Amino acid sequence: MASRMGVKAMVLTDINNTSCAYQYIQACEEKGIRAILGIEFRRDDGRFLYVGIARNAAGWSRLCGFLSEISMMGKDGPSCAPKLEDVFFVYRHQPKDIATFGDDEFFGIRPEEVPGLYSSPLRGYMDRLVVFAPVTFGDTEEYKVHKLLRCIDRNILLGQLTERDCAAPSEVFVAEDEIRSAFALYPKIIENTEMLLAGCSIRMASDKSNNRQHFTADGQGDYQLLAKLARTGCVRRYGRHNEQAVKRVESELKVICELEYCAYFLITWDIVRYGQSAGYFHVGRGSGANSIVAYCLGITDVDPLELDLYFERFINPHRTSPPDFDIDFSWDERDDVTDYIFKRYGKGYVALLATYNTFKGKSIIRELGKVIGLTKDNIDLLVDHPLATERHHPYGKHIFRYGKMIEGFPNYLSIHAGGILISERPLYEHTALKMMPKGFPVTHFDMYGAEDLHFHKYDILSQRGLGHIKDAIDLVARNQGRVVDIHDIHRIKIDEGVRSRLRSGRCIGCFYIESPAMRGLISKLSCDNYVHLVAASSIIRPGVAKSGMMREYINRAHHPDKIQYLHPVFERYLGETYGVMVYQEDVMKIVHYFAGLGLDESDVLRRIMTGKKKNSDTFFHLQEKYFANCRERGYSEDLVQEVWRQIESFSGYSFCKAHSASFAVESFQSLYLKTYYPLEFMVAVINNFGGFYSTELYVHEARMNGATIHPPCVNRSSRLTQIYGKDVYIGLGLVRDLEHTTIRNIMKARAEEGHFLSLENFVSRVAIDSRQLDILIRIGAFRFTGMNKYEIMWEKNAVYNARHREAVGMPSLFEVEYEHFELPVLAEVDYEQAFDEIELLGFPLCSPFVLVKEALPAHIQSMAMLNHIGRRVVMVGYFVTRKPVRTVNKTLMYFYTWIDEGGDFFDTVHFPSAAEKSPFRGKGCYLLHGKVVQDFGFPSLEVSRMEKLPIVKDGRYQ
Repeated sequence: MASRMGVKAMVLTDINNTSCAYQYIQACEEKGIRAILGIEFRRDDGRFLYVGIARNAAGWSRLCGFLSEISMMGKDGPSCAPKLEDVFFVYRHQPKDIATFGDDEFFGIRPEEVPGLYSSPLRGYMDRLVVFAPVTFGDTEEYKVHKLLRCIDRNILLGQLTERDCAAPSEVFVAEDEIRSAFALYPKIIENTEMLLAGCSIRMASDKSNNRQHFTADGQGDYQLLAKLARTGCVRRYGRHNEQAVKRVESELKVICELEYCAYFLITWDIVRYGQSAGYFHVGRGSGANSIVAYCLGITDVDPLELDLYFERFINPHRTSPPDFDIDFSWDERDDVTDYIFKRYGKGYVALLATYNTFKGKSIIRELGKVIGLTKDNIDLLVDHPLATERHHPYGKHIFRYGKMIEGFPNYLSIHAGGILISERPLYEHTALKMMPKGFPVTHFDMYGAEDLHFHKYDILSQRGLGHIKDAIDLVARNQGRVVDIHDIHRIKIDEGVRSRLRSGRCIGCFYIESPAMRGLISKLSCDNYVHLVAASSIIRPGVAKSGMMREYINRAHHPDKIQYLHPVFERYLGETYGVMVYQEDVMKIVHYFAGLGLDESDVLRRIMTGKKKNSDTFFHLQEKYFANCRERGYSEDLVQEVWRQIESFSGYSFCKAHSASFAVESFQSLYLKTYYPLEFMVAVINNFGGFYSTELYVHEARMNGATIHPPCVNRSSRLTQIYGKDVYIGLGLVRDLEHTTIRNIMKARAEEGHFLSLENFVSRVAIDSRQLDILIRIGAFRFTGMNKYEIMWEKNAVYNARHREAVGMPSLFEVEYEHFELPVLAEVDYEQAFDEIELLGFPLCSPFVLVKEALPAHIQSMAMLNHIGRRVVMVGYFVTRKPVRTVNKTLMYFYTWIDEGGDFFDTVHFPSAAEKSPFRGKGCYLLHGKVVQDFGFPSLEVSRMEKLPIVKDGRYQ
């Protein structure tokens, strides 16, 4: 727009934000406009303070530093701008006498304010006045969008918006001649403005020099250290006489050095080393696992020689984007590792990456509906039935119209999943930093801005699967006195017990392989080894499954003798996956070995074909080279075209093999613990509050593995669930409405004086109110006394009555003597404990089937399903989970998972007609009618009808 208006210089001054600085400079250079950067400073309440304009890169850095300082301290900017070298400040109000303005301070005059200058005191300070003509939107339509966005931001109705809440309607582009005409009587103001703009220009570095350049003193020191670590690690991983490994290490080191990535590897190693020193487990994954140097440094546990992984997938001279490692730590340890990085590499040089949540989908309609003032019913109608225009509110058409204009606009700033930048120079040269609630600052630009500036990204991520492993090992040491070496990966991968468990699909709680879909896939493949699990981890991905290649892979796995390979290259290099391109590396193999392109070129082609720059000159050059090389090799045209078609289609959804391999290593570690230490492992899963299923199912799985499950106990439980031998005591932290303070007081009293002896003893030692004590009694936390909950409740009333009498009478120096009465018989009703558990834990600790009101009809168990293939049967199941899926006709069908009376899992399919006829009616036990079917030996029930079974006590648990 500025280019069309003939603008020669322009200042970008986002409000308290610097996110688009580099992209703005690029866009201005493309259009021949001199870019100038600044920041508009406002208070949190929206009140304008001043605009800071950077004269050069140094001034921009100081402005970013000033905004960062304000953000870090969590306060508004000062009314008067600070003295910053190489920065101009423009005011719109006078926080101080204009006579005291410095050479770098000005007062802005809008064109429409010029007539009032004649009688204004400002007229006496012409050398301090400049033109202030901000541009906030393009035209009147965008002004309306602006007003809607301001209402969303302020959470108010459109009619409540005031002039102060939004920009003036005049903040649009106007021709330079119009501005000069408006200020014709005051040429000094024009002169001041031209002087200010003439003194400003900016460039911003966008190359690898932005990253931390050295880990040691210099590049030579970095290479020497990296080489030493890699070579000694090679001996540790492969022994002293593995020539293939040595050759690969030296080859990678050469490329890493040439491309100046030594510091990147060493910093990643340093982060992992800190985690290991603190006793943290980690998983190095992503394309970085293609590197044998990373394997030898202990960054990853994936052996690239074992899986034939290509280093070129990670780093090659033709790859323009920087490499990146994904390093997973346990969810409760990641923040400490992040804190180390900030302290190790310095304030102002380290920041998390931001991400911008944008307006999209149904959320736009809901936000605009609220702004317009529509009722919830009207908004729901617009969202759920967007095409039923005849039923919409009259304002509906306006909501859809402006919603389309808002789509993709930034909504709010958040934190990238794990991206961290470590810079060579202060990050303020590029961006201001914003303090986030966890205490770590983030950049104002997101990962795409970081890529544009060629920053290397260190992805420090978190997951609960590592917490399962770490805590299980600790529990085994505490409960059995055994030390488990979970890092002997080779031994674990070939362990027969582990392989048997994997083949059976009994993997509940195990990382990445416990979901119903993965459990079914493993069973269909009879998967029992590491290589096949790596493949399964890839083909389960939505893209592969949707393309039909997952089914083709399973079919070929069952009938390998009937496979017809397109070409011997497919059989030789894709034999492991039965000729199916499963991984991104497979695309590279075919392009390299079939068509003769270099591995680095093959990776570039693969990346482009994922949708990035598919119309670029590089793509067309590589495409031409593919076809030319194939013709030189004498391939038929039909073969060449078919292979290209497969490459093109597979590359869009293929998955990085190294990524799958990293997941598979962690899966095997989980499987090992589940196989040999199932009780400790399941308690660890429960205590990390995470996995595919609910806590109830993990408690059930512990019981299935031989545990005796006890309700929370004030003597045996802590905040987390505890295990003593085979006795598992549910954690106090799982009890609803039990306050953290109460749990802390219990733990403190127990640590100081040991177990509680009675309710009286408990109340005398723990500060607790009556309602919190009621919760503990109802959940069964005092069963160690030998009394039932009614007897304990009676006792509690006596204790509290005695304490009350003491409180209103004379203080006693001695213990209170409680009155004891002969109690009537106070018996608990059948299943009452179960209903209290349902209310306070969310699930019963007994079998849910004992709560069914009526006798169950004749039915089969899941273990017998394979004996009834093709027959109509009745089954009884307790709901575990379900997954909705849209059919090609856009109707909903469902995949359910249940447990039967024996505690075993089984799966059902509910096609649209059955799902509509027998809808899901919430958690509970169901009678399921249908036909047993099987797919590659994996049985499931095609449900024709289901009904929820009533339970013994209506109204409390339906």
